[in-house]
Amino acid sequence: MEDCIFCKIVEGKIPCYKVWEDENFLAFLDINPVGVGHTLVIPKKHFSWVWDLPAGRQETPNIGEYFEKVREVALLLKERLGARWVKMSVVGIEIPHAHVHLIPQEVREKVEAKDFSGVLRKLKS
Repeated sequence: MEDCIFCKIVEGKIPCYKVWEDENFLAFLDINPVGVGHTLVIPKKHFSWVWDLPAGRQETPNIGEYFEKVREVALLLKERLGARWVKMSVVGIEIPHAHVHLIPQEVREKVEAKDFSGVLRKLKS
């Protein structure tokens, strides 16, 4: 989609703090975090809403693969940031590109956008 900010991130036209990616999905730090490690997981292919991803395993990417990757990223955040748990939210109101918010909880430090490089180093270690 031409005006989609997330599509522009996937294409490399807008930079992001990349946490994880594979050929079909991308996870990056939210630029307006509500906590340390607040991450968005998106399909690289444009789908307006999470529920628009195909349900069948014969198509790829599909919703099953998507939530498997969301789980992988959540476990990575939990382990690397020392979170007790990771909240998940599917809202999709502001940006019409499927995305899941992952928000680690009980992380022992506060974060601001200027601290993203340090958080990213922890996630990639």
